[in-house]
Amino acid sequence: MVRTDAEVSDTSQNTNHDTTQPAPKPFPLDTILCGDSRDILRSLPAAAVDLVLTSPPYFHQRDYGRGIGNEAKLNDYIAALLSVFQECLRVIKPTGSVVFNVGDKYAHQSLLLIPYRFAIAALEQFQVRLVNNITWVKRNPTPRHFQRRLVSSTEPFFHFVVSDAYQYFPQNFLQRETRPEQRQQKRRVGRRYFQLIEASTLTPEQKARARAALEVAVSEVEEGVIRDFRMKIRGMHSVPFGGREGGRNLHLERDGFTIIRMHGERLKRDVIETAVESLRGCLHRAVFPEALVTELIQLLTRPGDVVLDPFLGSGTTAVAAKKLGRRYIGIDLNPDYCAYAQQRVASVMYQTSFLDVTAP
Repeated sequence: MVRTDAEVSDTSQNTNHDTTQPAPKPFPLDTILCGDSRDILRSLPAAAVDLVLTSPPYFHQRDYGRGIGNEAKLNDYIAALLSVFQECLRVIKPTGSVVFNVGDKYAHQSLLLIPYRFAIAALEQFQVRLVNNITWVKRNPTPRHFQRRLVSSTEPFFHFVVSDAYQYFPQNFLQRETRPEQRQQKRRVGRRYFQLIEASTLTPEQKARARAALEVAVSEVEEGVIRDFRMKIRGMHSVPFGGREGGRNLHLERDGFTIIRMHGERLKRDVIETAVESLRGCLHRAVFPEALVTELIQLLTRPGDVVLDPFLGSGTTAVAAKKLGRRYIGIDLNPDYCAYAQQRVASVMYQTSFLDVTAP
């Protein structure tokens, strides 16, 4: 349901409760709240949210109407973001995370570095840690042909935490990244090492041992014994990073080669590559890609956890949370966005959590 900020602060009477006790702050779940996020966040209880995931309005970039993004000066915009960020830190649990996507802007033909100004100010003003600067790579950036600069096709997502106990599930992150064609390419790359061995300055005996070791490694990948490997050949590759006496550098010096075997899952890099999305009939001009939001929710929450977006916009965070069996709270200042987001969320079937979560 869509509720206004006035309704959020209202607590109904219950004659079964001791009226001499202060009424608890309301905690609406699976709800879209329409109003200023700074005011609504203050009405929410502390340490009640597992993940804040949001993208505030960009500075002078788009016309969102009134609210944050329309400040006259950049410093005022950063201060406004920090006021929201402070409340986000208050409402998350010690195990929770806050993820902010802040857009950049050119002024006088120069980037302002707004995202990094915000991130540095947040680290300076609050007791938080920046776990990662996750880069969103846009597969289909707006096609513009600039004569004196390249097209911007990335945006940062800053992952902040307030304690070492933050939830983290990397096994659920970018599960779809490895594709069949990528696996075939790995095998081709592995086979190419044979050519590098022949072109190297290794002795005939060293080349024979390198070929035999390479055959074993390729077979292990094809049989699923290991996930991948890298081969270093003396004179053909740089010394392995972090090598030490008695380690891979010693093998490289003694044998002329070394093989680095990789076990387990694909490395989880701080990059998410997905397309920019648009929605038919949507008034919002900057839609959060659902695939991107889904990755971050899976990385940082479990089924039944609470996901909050204080700048909900078109509703993508709430839609993704609901599809994944999480509870959601969305906030937006624009009534038209709130109504559109509610329509999107209402069309999504709720996936029952594996956890025993009591509805509000």
